[in-house]
Amino acid sequence: MPAAPLPPDELARLSVLDDLHLLDTPSEPVFDRVTRLACRLLDVPMALFSLVDADRQWFKSRVGLDAEETPREYAFCAHAIGMSTPLVVNDALLDARFSDNPLVNGPPNIRFYAGVPIRTSAGLAIGTLCALDTRPRVLTEDEAQVLGDLAAILTKEVHYRERIGVARDHLQRSTEVLGASEARFRTIFEIASIGIALVAPDGGWISVNKALCDIVGYTEDELWGRTFQQITHPDDVGADVGLLQSMGRGEIDEYQLEKRYIRKDGAAVWINLNVSPKRDAAGAVEYYVTVVKDIDAQKRAQQEIAALNAGLERRVDERTAELQQAAERQRMAEQELRVREAELRSVIENANDAYISLDEAGAITAWNRQAEETFGWSRAEALGQMLEELIIPLEYRERHRDGMQRFLSTGVARAVDQRLELPALRRDGTGLTVEVRIRALDINGRTMFSAFLHDITDRKQEQAQREYESRHDVLTGLLNRRALQESVPLAQARASRNGKTVGMLFIDLDGFKAVNDSQGHEAGDILLGVIAERLRAGVRKTDSVYRLAGDEFTVLLEDMADTFDDAHTVAEKLIASISEPVELPGRAVRVRASIGIALDAASQGRPAEELLKEADQYMYRAKKAGRGRVCSAKYPC
Repeated sequence: MPAAPLPPDELARLSVLDDLHLLDTPSEPVFDRVTRLACRLLDVPMALFSLVDADRQWFKSRVGLDAEETPREYAFCAHAIGMSTPLVVNDALLDARFSDNPLVNGPPNIRFYAGVPIRTSAGLAIGTLCALDTRPRVLTEDEAQVLGDLAAILTKEVHYRERIGVARDHLQRSTEVLGASEARFRTIFEIASIGIALVAPDGGWISVNKALCDIVGYTEDELWGRTFQQITHPDDVGADVGLLQSMGRGEIDEYQLEKRYIRKDGAAVWINLNVSPKRDAAGAVEYYVTVVKDIDAQKRAQQEIAALNAGLERRVDERTAELQQAAERQRMAEQELRVREAELRSVIENANDAYISLDEAGAITAWNRQAEETFGWSRAEALGQMLEELIIPLEYRERHRDGMQRFLSTGVARAVDQRLELPALRRDGTGLTVEVRIRALDINGRTMFSAFLHDITDRKQEQAQREYESRHDVLTGLLNRRALQESVPLAQARASRNGKTVGMLFIDLDGFKAVNDSQGHEAGDILLGVIAERLRAGVRKTDSVYRLAGDEFTVLLEDMADTFDDAHTVAEKLIASISEPVELPGRAVRVRASIGIALDAASQGRPAEELLKEADQYMYRAKKAGRGRVCSAKYPC
């Protein structure tokens, strides 16, 4: 049963799945309604909302199935999440991917499967909505449309959960940065006399305070079902959205305007709006921070004053005093707003990754606090310097200069508007890996480059170490069984192209248990390490050595003619090498080995387990024939 390939974005996919807090949670009506509808509309006995975790598929909602989860390697959905279109299996027994699947040949006896990936707003597939039947069938075009429509309902709910997660993550990050000021900021948000809100990029409300609810006349729950565009006066929507789009493109850092909201009771209310973005490490907008002040009374006062001045000059002094008072109130409100904006900018500055901007010549024009901490150069030292002289490794500097010149002359660059992982240098000469997002902006006819950099050195090292440990034996450093399973199909593909044969040697040490029992496991470990080195030295560079478990080893032979003679020559050489004495603490020991051989011709392409099983059987024949021997189909001992 071939395992589903891991999606290229597996780590990011699992991270988002974990952040959604859906795994191992109780059933919810919003999901159960969809799976019940899927069963009823498609006339199938089973329907699932399946979440594909690292090593299992877990069912957030299920109809017609008792199990809460299954191993990932059995999951049809593990295949579906890697596809850009729905996965439909009309008859699982006729599909090579699933014909020997335990879920097909045993309960729940799946014969038909149709699954649509459920994706996050970033396009990451976390699971599927799938329909299953115990009999073969064909999914009609109308049924496919129904399944797609139901999947869209689940997708929309997942996007809603993401929006909630953004607010939750923002509050968590704000807590970490603000520390002792947390209570003060929360109080400002909750009891401020001006409206404050966090708004999603699509215009939906993430969080609003009571003052804003009072201004527009809606409750917080009612606002969640609307966007800011829906409650803005139609004549004012265009200007607001246009400024928001300019901010999203990075052309402006913030904006302020006066516009009208349509209250719940239908009345228009004038407000003064200030908007600034909160961006992620890659420079993309996570959400907008908006500050709303009710200026409806001021607007009415201004209109009344204008009308009175036209015909009642005798009241000029009185209205002038009123205007002065109104101006003072507005000045105080604006001052309060500037203080709040400064506090928010400070929070964002301290929470951001390294930020660097360059002019057209490549000289540094901005260098924030995090850039100082990441690279070791102070702001004063960095400003005016060429970027490549400070943080770009010598071998990449020419490429960096060429890329900037190419962009300035053609407008085309591989690095601009891309999320890249690049090497960098600290002031002390040590290297690091950074995730970089670069944007080019046209400011008054001149180009400037803006970059956010995030140090991912530790993460890359941890990933590399995890990948190494997942494919290598800790004791001997040899490749392990998982690596063997991955290597055999690749070796068979190369052999098929070259018309060669793949060979597998199954090696079991004779006498190892006696050493382990008499001298202890530490001596046994030393012996296994020596044997591993001898195996490495005894094969060609094109061959690979694996430790399966205990004193069992495997050698994968490539680039062989279609004969057992080459494999027997290598096996005899390895037996001779293994049988040489090994110096252990206190005494020298000698062990031997029995080896079984299996070959796979270019036209066969047998599974790795089948080759391994055949070689294992011949190894046992070698042991029964007297040990220290080589057995195969051609030379059966």
